Amino acid sequence: MPPTTSRNVTRCQISQSTNLQSVLFLGFVPPVNDMQPVGTRPVERPMYPLELLYCPDSHLVQIGCQVDPEILFPPEYPYTSGTTRILRENFADLFERCRDRLGVDASSFVIDVGSNDGTLLANFKAGGCRVLGIDPTDRARLANERGISSLQAFFTRKAARTVAAEYGPASLVTATNVFAHMPDVDEVVAGILDVLGKAGVFVSESHYLLDLIRTLQYDTVYHEHLRYYSLHSLRFLLEKHGMEIFHVERIPTHGGSVRVFAARRGQYPVDPSVLNQLEEERRAGLLDPETYRRFAADVFQSKLDLLGLLRDVKALGGRICGIGAPSRASTLIAYTGLDHEMIDCVLEIQGSYKIGKYMPGTRIPVLEESALFSEQPEYALLFSWHIAGELMPRLTRKGFRGKYIVPLPSPRIVAG
Repeated sequence: MPPTTSRNVTRCQISQSTNLQSVLFLGFVPPVNDMQPVGTRPVERPMYPLELLYCPDSHLVQIGCQVDPEILFPPEYPYTSGTTRILRENFADLFERCRDRLGVDASSFVIDVGSNDGTLLANFKAGGCRVLGIDPTDRARLANERGISSLQAFFTRKAARTVAAEYGPASLVTATNVFAHMPDVDEVVAGILDVLGKAGVFVSESHYLLDLIRTLQYDTVYHEHLRYYSLHSLRFLLEKHGMEIFHVERIPTHGGSVRVFAARRGQYPVDPSVLNQLEEERRAGLLDPETYRRFAADVFQSKLDLLGLLRDVKALGGRICGIGAPSRASTLIAYTGLDHEMIDCVLEIQGSYKIGKYMPGTRIPVLEESALFSEQPEYALLFSWHIAGELMPRLTRKGFRGKYIVPLPSPRIVAG
């Protein structure tokens, strides 16, 4: 028997309750960064069930199958945060918030968990802080080359204790778009507490469940994302460990995220943003299982609507190129069944590590963005649709003369 590379989730990841309700099933899909070189023959590749589960006890929405992190985050993991403008701007904003709200300065030691290429920590280093990144992929090497001290390792409690012993307590620990990715989240929080000083602050940024539901972002469901946090579920998790959320901000990254400031209970006054956001979640129905049943029905209808739109375009001979190969594109492609007969190629900006690869589970090649202007397909399908307002004007200015297809939340064609 081959070794097991996944396990089914039978208990809530933060409450341990077995009272899990199925929310959405998107089929069997490959890991979103399992990208094979263009020109290679198709061979057997892994695929895993992709299901969302809701726990009414903790209010956590979570994935139903956990895949081995070494499969999802291999050393050659292709994602780099520094190539996305909105992330660069967000990280600069996070530094300013921490400087102004927390007093982070040259005396501060800042650790970033899942630090990727060091783009976030570069802001803190420029502000005079002592910094350390922790990341399991080869992106940590890129960070070190940029002068951002980084350890290439998974963040475990053992790693946390080693860091604490060698570097001393941290004033600030950040985890941006990774806090939902890490298995055994109780161990992760315990590790964060191991490296935090007594008055240290933990800041997490996670794709926000409220935005996911409101704008039908089923494409952000993939195996790297083990949990889809509401503020209610984050509060449940952190309070288990004696931590308290004292400030909350909504931010635009990844189609809508939540930035949460937490510390040991009683260290900071809790401002009104926390109760206000909890109340907004109640009003939006995030504590009501019926909300998730409606969401599943809307996802299916969106799939039918997109396929109908693409069918009509192809019936008239239109060529379609995808724009952007973020991880979310892989889920959309897998769930709707798109292939190279429907999508000629997917285009990425120059320097992307995904260029020259096939989209996971398909023969759709990823090419450099200049092909959009030389080939001039009739339509550009925006897989990074959550930043359509930024993408469309930029591509039109650069010379694209076709129309745009925005797949979510309601599939539509937009003139260039």
